[in-house]
Amino acid sequence: MSNSQALILIDWQVGFDQYEFWGGNRNNPAAETNARSLLDHWRANQFPIIHCIHDSQSADSLLRLDKESGKIKPGFEPRSNEPLIVKNVNSCFIGTDLQERLKSAQIQNLIICGLTTNHCVSTTTRMAGNFGFDVTLVGDACATFDRKDTQGDIIPAEIVHSVSLANIHNEFCVVENTAEILKR
Repeated sequence: MSNSQALILIDWQVGFDQYEFWGGNRNNPAAETNARSLLDHWRANQFPIIHCIHDSQSADSLLRLDKESGKIKPGFEPRSNEPLIVKNVNSCFIGTDLQERLKSAQIQNLIICGLTTNHCVSTTTRMAGNFGFDVTLVGDACATFDRKDTQGDIIPAEIVHSVSLANIHNEFCVVENTAEILKR
């Protein structure tokens, strides 16, 4: 790996620990452990790292920076040399300087992980691919929650996660797992 490969960490915020608020069951309990392995590896090798967090405009959201639940999960706090991007929508590119930061640093390759697979992770990955970045999405360092379909039936989190990854693999990104990334 080279310095032209940035790790993008999306929405590792305390509010996502309140499963019921987000739909109940969450898949992939190892997501944080895998993401921390990536973060530790990037730090040890002094590769670029960018943290993105959500500051919702909705008063009842848990992802508001003026609430305790909006804080970054312990162990994911940015260091002084790691930029923190604050977004208000699903994409880390909308209303932020993320694209300009990456271009000015001549970073072409993005390794993305975070919460939730089918929302901010997918949206950011799709936009990154459309902007011409080479994107690897680390599937086992992402997670999501049960969702209700349009008929009110529950779709299990693991299916939502799997279908979300399948929808973007080889279209906007390549989906790999943590072990594959760390082997390179």
